Amino acid sequence: MKRWQFLVPLGLFVVLLGFLAVGLNLNPREVPSPLIGKPAPDFALPRLDDPTQTIRREDLLGKVWMLNVWASWCASCREEHPLLVEYSRRNEVPIYGLNYKDTRQAAMDWLARLGNPYTASLSDTTGSVGIDFGVYGVPETFVIDKQGVVRMKHIGPVTPQVLRERIEPLLRQLNA
Repeated sequence: MKRWQFLVPLGLFVVLLGFLAVGLNLNPREVPSPLIGKPAPDFALPRLDDPTQTIRREDLLGKVWMLNVWASWCASCREEHPLLVEYSRRNEVPIYGLNYKDTRQAAMDWLARLGNPYTASLSDTTGSVGIDFGVYGVPETFVIDKQGVVRMKHIGPVTPQVLRERIEPLLRQLNA
């Protein structure tokens, strides 16, 4: 074989290494959501605490709110939960829970044990509303404005830094 024939595989190898290097430096929590700037998906789900009551997207129009997707089986949800409980006591914004692919009893027991930061929690046992929101896994948190438009999506547990640097400034802006 001639020397230049080795350059093609070597060139392809270098290009693949470049793609790998770029991919390894991406933050998996910053997956762009196609919902940002678009209306939140329509939903009508039973309340976790009272399945005879239904909450719809239309019921939440006119106010800024947060949607926190959680489950009793989720270890990362347990990690963020005390922060959400503490934040909810400040009554700055209603926090709605979307209990994702969970049983009602397990979710109710979890909230009774760890505290309930939610204005209401919606029961999404099939995960269909979570799929409509583009949920990759729990926990995920969305900020939705008065017109029902999704303004932010955070993947993973909410941390004090995320709350302070991303969520609270956005909430102030949307409530101004």
